[in-house]
Amino acid sequence: MLNKGLRDEEKIRIDNVLKTLRTLVYVPYPLNNLEKANIEDQLKEIGLNLETLSSQTNEDLITLLIRLHFDWEHLEQFGDILIEFSKKENYNFTDKALAIYQYIQAESKVFSFGINAKIASLKNK
Repeated sequence: MLNKGLRDEEKIRIDNVLKTLRTLVYVPYPLNNLEKANIEDQLKEIGLNLETLSSQTNEDLITLLIRLHFDWEHLEQFGDILIEFSKKENYNFTDKALAIYQYIQAESKVFSFGINAKIASLKNK
């Protein structure tokens, strides 16, 4: 378990990586090679790349993210990023995002209407 200072530093680091990923993924047009490379670089900051992200099982991905000290908010943001990236590229990470949302809903012990809506939306696709 991390002490408070290290936990805060880790939270800030993860926040920064996720913010950068969001700005790279939320563009209104298909990604160019430079943007894809930037996404790869940001994923490396959290110990992932597109290939391992594609090949990991949903459970292994969730376990990895928890080991990387992702909190519930970080997990939700990462799921959102996976959804947006799937819309732009030839990757289908919607099943991974759904698994992340379901994990949050089950394990956080707090019911979230927002996450529940995301789960329902993904199940209806």
